[in-house]
Amino acid sequence: MPDIAAVRRPRLVASDLDGTLVRSDQSVAPRTKAAVLAAQEAGAIFVMVTARPPRWMHDLADLVGAHGVAIVANGALLYDVQKRAVLRTRLIDPTVALDVAQAIRAGIPDVQFAIERADLYGQEPQYYNRWPIPDNTLIADLTELLAEPMAKLLVRHPSWHSDELLVEVEKLTGGRVTASHSGGTSLVEISATGVSKASMLADFAAEQGISAAECIAFGDSLNDLPMLAWAGTSYGVANAHQAVLDRVDVVCPSNDDDGVAVVLEKLFSA
Repeated sequence: MPDIAAVRRPRLVASDLDGTLVRSDQSVAPRTKAAVLAAQEAGAIFVMVTARPPRWMHDLADLVGAHGVAIVANGALLYDVQKRAVLRTRLIDPTVALDVAQAIRAGIPDVQFAIERADLYGQEPQYYNRWPIPDNTLIADLTELLAEPMAKLLVRHPSWHSDELLVEVEKLTGGRVTASHSGGTSLVEISATGVSKASMLADFAAEQGISAAECIAFGDSLNDLPMLAWAGTSYGVANAHQAVLDRVDVVCPSNDDDGVAVVLEKLFSA
């Protein structure tokens, strides 16, 4: 595996947020912000590529460069953070979502469902939510919840680990959708077939005239694997899921030790 110093300065830097660029206390370290801005001043394009929905991006608007956009909802949405506008969508068809959800519930009776649309969060009444829910949250039964196209279908189990839940969800969905997880507690995230962080990032890079070989990417969890495989050089933070650590080109310091900043400082200094 190459060390940081051996990697050529990239034209595009893609980074996951939570567990990667963002610290465990949900902050972005001043060192990391400075390194991201310095990389952009040196001519690189920096893009945040995250499972987060659009509403969780606005506090990070100062990290977005002149292009103004981020890839959110695991690649289902291209979002202009500064203008607060969705530019591109790759959504799950409601019929497919309902069919998949019913199959999952038949196989795992204790699961709970929620959804993310571009401008709306919704959940079943019994869904356990770790975060305060938005004021306009749609709380409804499964049929109403899945009546319109969605960016993500969220599957939660009260006790199973996300790894265990993902294995069972993939068995039950049979390739009709793309399932992964971002390290959440007992949570699996479902996107439309073929949708991933990598798919939207590849399109974005091509529009900038940038190849995969000219891109580096940072991640920590299973939903980052397609993006890490696509990028010319992949970095896993030291706190990453073992599957990530096993596959990346370089392991850098953890999110709490400013691993993204450590790499960017070395690549863009001098």
